[in-house]
Amino acid sequence: MIINTGMRTDIPAFYSKWLMNRIRAGFVLVRNPYDPDRVTRYELSPDVVDCIAFCTKNPEPMLKHLDELKKFHQYWFVTITPYGKDVEPNVPPKEKVMQDFIALSDVVGIDCVGWRYDPIFIDNTYTMERHIADFEQMCKTLSGATNVCVISFIDLYEKVKRNFPQAREVEQSERIKIGKKFAEIGKRYGVTVKACAEGTELAPYGVDCGGCMTKQTFEAAIGSRLIVPKRKSQRAQCSCVLGTDIGAYDTCGHLCRYCYANYDHENVRRNMLKHDPNSPLLVGNLKDGEIIHQAKQQSWLDRQLTMF
Repeated sequence: MIINTGMRTDIPAFYSKWLMNRIRAGFVLVRNPYDPDRVTRYELSPDVVDCIAFCTKNPEPMLKHLDELKKFHQYWFVTITPYGKDVEPNVPPKEKVMQDFIALSDVVGIDCVGWRYDPIFIDNTYTMERHIADFEQMCKTLSGATNVCVISFIDLYEKVKRNFPQAREVEQSERIKIGKKFAEIGKRYGVTVKACAEGTELAPYGVDCGGCMTKQTFEAAIGSRLIVPKRKSQRAQCSCVLGTDIGAYDTCGHLCRYCYANYDHENVRRNMLKHDPNSPLLVGNLKDGEIIHQAKQQSWLDRQLTMF
């Protein structure tokens, strides 16, 4: 199975001490975001966890723990965009994140790291021309450290509309121009551009529209074939293997204006204050009388001998 640390929050950036405590303890408790009274226990053992998937805007706090993490297969997505503090107020400077990305790639290997440049939105500051120019500069810096860059365009979820009211959808003509130029630039630097949950619209222009966190992505990182059980995706256009997320919504301190995982900044502040790095839960502690449900876990590794 796949354990995911980054669909609901950025655990590597803000909760690295907690995560390493959970890995040393060998288990983690996760509160269901839609049914808070339901708590599930997941074993954190290489016997059943085939890969830990990290999604982060700041891998630096985890770099010192990479030796300890070697008992697990890993796949890292690091988001690096051209946005400044006006949009991503607590994200480190992109120059620093790119250097940390390169350091991460040097340790875990090029097949275990991917770059995300998303979500893409357009306004008077972050124009189409700026995106294209900044993307090329980033490709130049990251060339040789990753084989892939995943892009997507901003989705105006209700949370996004609330926190970023001036954002607008990217028009089809803009999406096509950006996708085509990004694919051309990526090819020059050895970086395959993939689209996340964008359908096949950009396929004719050189963008890989087969998904980003796919079965093939994890197989390349692990070096083994996987037999992945069928699971319904959260989004109709998403073909990714999402795994089991151990994070919690309204806990990400980056406070990016486009974020879909934070609803309210005050909720984030309260939840971060409740965080105890020694608790088995990301936010708070177990309450008296709460029932813990043991997750059914099994390895997805294909044990048959193959020439993978």
